Amino acid sequence: LCPLLAFLFAALAWLQALARLAEGHGLAGFKRAIASFATARALNAVISVVQGTEVTGGVVVGVKLAPGQVLDPVNDLIEQFSSLMLAASIAFGAQLMLMQIGASWLTSAALTVLALAWAWPWLRGRAPPRLLSRALFALLLVRFVVPVAALGSEAAYQAFMADDYRLHQQGIERAADALAALPEEVESSTRWWDVPARIAELREAAERIVDHTIRLAVVFL
Repeated sequence: LCPLLAFLFAALAWLQALARLAEGHGLAGFKRAIASFATARALNAVISVVQGTEVTGGVVVGVKLAPGQVLDPVNDLIEQFSSLMLAASIAFGAQLMLMQIGASWLTSAALTVLALAWAWPWLRGRAPPRLLSRALFALLLVRFVVPVAALGSEAAYQAFMADDYRLHQQGIERAADALAALPEEVESSTRWWDVPARIAELREAAERIVDHTIRLAVVFL
């Protein structure tokens, strides 16, 4: 059985269909992670701008809204989320690199040689050297396990998480647009009775950002 497995692996090493399919799915995941990372950094920049904005209720009333007090916890969460998205992007990038290495003819040739060398002791009734087995396992990991894992991850995403990703990614983007418009709205309205409404809007936006961010992080984890 072991020699047959070795010959099978040696033959499959030269088939590129699985590698190409897995690489396409890995690239799709990489682009999603990059998009979410870019959105998180953009939202972080918008929050920093809004935190420097003040709503003044007039000279006589002297009521002020400092958005930084409301958005400080959200800003911390977005920074942590952007770090997570950076890590996810690096993970997808490393996965793509391993798949490209595994799909090369050099890897296929090395895997063929190692598989045949590993099968030879079995044909003679002896176990192969442990170092040879480890080297063959490492190449099998790069050549087959990484692409299969990429395909399984993408299948799970499409079946269970694609809708959630689109919903919460768009939600964060809309929240960033809404927050970016706040300084202009503040400049055009400085009536004291607008201040409580601005506070309520800001808190609602912060709650939506937290919800979308956590749910999007769950998708990538």
